[in-house]
Amino acid sequence: MNTPVPTLQDCELLDQHDPLRALRAQFELPPGVIYLDGNSLGAMPRSTAARVAQAITHEWGQDLIRSWNSAGWFTLPQRVGDKIARLIGAGEGEVVAADSTSINLYKVLSAALQMAAKDAPEKRTILSERSNFPTDLYIAEALCRQHGYTLELVQAEEIDAALRRGQVAVLMLTHVNYRSGTMHDMAALTALAHAQGALTVWDLAHSAGAVPVDLRGAAADFAVGCGYKYLNGGPGAPAFVWVHPRHTDRFWQPLAGWWGHAAPFAFTPDYRPAPGITRYQCGTQPILSLSALDCGLDTLLAAEPLGGMAALRRKSLALTGLFMRLVRTRLHGHGLSIVTPEDDALRGSQVSLARSEGAYAIVQALIARGVIGDFRAGDGATEADILRFGFTPLYLGYADVWHAVEQLREVMDSGQWREARFSQQHAVT
Repeated sequence: MNTPVPTLQDCELLDQHDPLRALRAQFELPPGVIYLDGNSLGAMPRSTAARVAQAITHEWGQDLIRSWNSAGWFTLPQRVGDKIARLIGAGEGEVVAADSTSINLYKVLSAALQMAAKDAPEKRTILSERSNFPTDLYIAEALCRQHGYTLELVQAEEIDAALRRGQVAVLMLTHVNYRSGTMHDMAALTALAHAQGALTVWDLAHSAGAVPVDLRGAAADFAVGCGYKYLNGGPGAPAFVWVHPRHTDRFWQPLAGWWGHAAPFAFTPDYRPAPGITRYQCGTQPILSLSALDCGLDTLLAAEPLGGMAALRRKSLALTGLFMRLVRTRLHGHGLSIVTPEDDALRGSQVSLARSEGAYAIVQALIARGVIGDFRAGDGATEADILRFGFTPLYLGYADVWHAVEQLREVMDSGQWREARFSQQHAVT
């Protein structure tokens, strides 16, 4: 017997009984907008403007340089890092918020290659997924050129076999794929990598704040991630870096800046790396941006009394599952295929739809109707273009999902996406 397709009234009832519903009030969301792009840039918390204004007008404007001590500026990367640690299965003092994801990846991948060169010099391959986020592949390619390694790119289903060949020094993966929303089994792949003598580097850009992560439980080696997606830290927010404590003090990271010095205010001409994760800092960190990221993290930690990441994950799966079901039933015949896994265990907090024609224009037509998703181009040969929708359970409801699919149906039924104005391409991040 087929289950009835959920109605708007069904979705409104789910919203009324949603235990996380009150968390939406933490955000500044423009009226009439359904925001399905938190996987690219999180919404702004209501507390952010006042917090950053305080840092500007009082801490900087009034207290001036004294705020390095009186406002705790110098230790802010560690304090923000401790909040991130609670979301990714890391311990206190194991995460630092600093720099960008690309820079942090360069640091940890360099450290991993130093370790591999010492412990397994015969292994000369960095293994990654062909559809990994490009900046990760660019960083890896540059380091391979610098250190004489080979970057091997495979499809997701080929990772196991590639690892078992025994030539891999480092497995570098993004936990949740940015295009498809497919989630890797971190614990299983880390265990297999270790069994083959390889280290693991995980990019959590589409995981942190979106899905439960247990770095310690998975025995991962290194992890990085960004602060401006599900962590709601604002455009260009500082990223973060984690190194398993068993590795932290083994090697220098290559960007040996003064904030990573054991005694930064001694101003000695020689470098002595700080103990622990603080050595993974480089130069002076962006205090105003860190203050904004601190507010973003508080919006997630506000869910802890309500069940924390486990509760957010349950709602995320319900939202993405509802979206996929409505797309299947209400958009049948429009050439949209769901590329995100239906299996809950394999799905992040986004849904990607593929279409061979007009994907960009469809997204632009939706944005004009107040439904903000985003577009990713295919490779022009084997991949269709992607319409990508992120589901942030902190501020999205079930009725939002129903209305988003209804707007998509109207765009497709009416052919509105064919209007010339929606095909004028501009930068998409």
